[in-house]
Amino acid sequence: MSWTDERITLLRELWGNGKSASEIAEILGGVSRNAVIGKAHRLQLSGRPSPIKGKGDMEVKTPRKKPKEEAQGATILSLTEHMCRWPIGDPKLPGFKFCGKTTSGSLPYCAEHAQAAYQQPYRQRDSSSSNSSSSRPSHGHKVTA
Repeated sequence: MSWTDERITLLRELWGNGKSASEIAEILGGVSRNAVIGKAHRLQLSGRPSPIKGKGDMEVKTPRKKPKEEAQGATILSLTEHMCRWPIGDPKLPGFKFCGKTTSGSLPYCAEHAQAAYQQPYRQRDSSSSNSSSSRPSHGHKVTA
């Protein structure tokens, strides 16, 4: 099956009308639900509410509360998804906590701890010693000058 202009137009129309990917696949024929989803994604068709979460039910979205910055740290029970998970102290001792500051982007750490956790790789060799033959293994062969 190929995606002709007519089929793409029909896909756009059905998608815009809120039909499910399975329903669209059935109407188009010769195409799977996943193919419909993939084509809709490539066409950058707008996202829409999941038909599984309740047809006709309007979900009321509550605004997210920003997590509190805790200067003293956070326990495992008080951590939220937007709090730094950098461990502070020894987990075996009382008083062990996590940093708890607001995370940096999609990382699990605040900006300060992300900088410590994600560092540039260390270059092990100096470029001036790279053309030295003594840095290569001899594989048991004796090298004579």
